[in-house]
Amino acid sequence: MKNADMFADLSTTQAWRLFTETTYPWEVLPQIKAFVRALGPTLSPAEYDHPSEEVWIHKSAVLYPNIFIAGPTIIGEGTEVRPGAFIRGSVLVGRGCVVGNSTELKNCILFDKVQVPHYNYVGDSILGNFAHMGAGSICSNVKSDKTLVVVRHERMLLETGLKKFGAILGDHVEVGCNSVLNPGTVLEPYASVYPLSRVRGVVKAGHIFKSQDDIVPRK
Repeated sequence: MKNADMFADLSTTQAWRLFTETTYPWEVLPQIKAFVRALGPTLSPAEYDHPSEEVWIHKSAVLYPNIFIAGPTIIGEGTEVRPGAFIRGSVLVGRGCVVGNSTELKNCILFDKVQVPHYNYVGDSILGNFAHMGAGSICSNVKSDKTLVVVRHERMLLETGLKKFGAILGDHVEVGCNSVLNPGTVLEPYASVYPLSRVRGVVKAGHIFKSQDDIVPRK
């Protein structure tokens, strides 16, 4: 569940330094805005367009009509941003990602090759290399009682100090269609979630979440 356990290759995000300076992924969340704001002006104008204030888009990225991108935001090499996407700022999208139709991003990091392709909400979250969210799946980022989010791991409750914290997806995580990842959910690498699931707590690496009481290892 620590950074080193969740993300095998930090070269697959421009924010690699943030993960070397912290222990747990959620400790990066409050730093995203300032990091993107500082990184953007250092990017090469030969590689990145700068179409509006605090927005930098790689020249090879494919942007479809009818999208909205607020800063600070960086869109990486070869990424597709499809119609209806709503990028609210404090967003770092890696190389070769898909930000799909009617998908909303806010205060998040997408490592390289992440796919959020259809009707997804990703707020105050981090998605590792090759993570994929099925259509309609969302990262719920605020508790209904507005109290601080804790991470539930076995018999431990890890205090995060965060009011807004969606989910952390490790490398190669698969989330089924129309699933809800409740605030503070952590899916370790190669974990999978069945469609129509409601997930909270930690799903261990290489396990399949069928329901809260039925989490099994991959065969």
